[in-house]
Amino acid sequence: MNPVRLLGAGTLAVATTFGLIFTMHQLIQANMGAPEEKEQFKVADVVMPEQKIETQYDTTKPVKPEDPETPPPEMPEPEFEEPDIDGGISISAPKASGGVKLSGFSFGEGDYLPIVKVQPQYPRRALQRGMEGYVIVEYTVTTNGSVRDPIVIEAFTLDGKPTSVFNRAALKSALKYKYKPRVVDGKPTEVPNVRTKISFNMAKD
Repeated sequence: MNPVRLLGAGTLAVATTFGLIFTMHQLIQANMGAPEEKEQFKVADVVMPEQKIETQYDTTKPVKPEDPETPPPEMPEPEFEEPDIDGGISISAPKASGGVKLSGFSFGEGDYLPIVKVQPQYPRRALQRGMEGYVIVEYTVTTNGSVRDPIVIEAFTLDGKPTSVFNRAALKSALKYKYKPRVVDGKPTEVPNVRTKISFNMAKD
């Protein structure tokens, strides 16, 4: 190893060491000194002046509106249509209609009378097949004029073939019938075994 380089490196190391020691000594001396005193400022206290709060209530009364000089127009009385006790409620299908025929009634004084006859809904299956026919339904007219226990006695197509495609629609329609009940000795009485023929016919163009 070259002695000149070794000597130079040693000198640089010694100088660096002494420089670090001197710097540390200066820093220590600076921290050991007492801190400088600074002038302190006192913030003045803020005092809010006393205020008197007054609550005001609105006691003024509303001004009464003046009566109108002209009276309001009179409203027309509603008009009600009286129900037709001879005809029922008619409901027709888009391409077919169901007809209701009532038979076997005696319209003597005090006897039961049909008031509401609901048109049956044409069965979709029969409508799609173009089927027509009729159903005879038997039931009991109760003391309040409603129908109870309807049953199908017979059901045929127009060409004389037995069918059950119209049964459900006929029974649902019969349950919605309303009657004036039969009166015997001043009391309403049930009427059993009342039969009704319900026809299902396609609408004619």
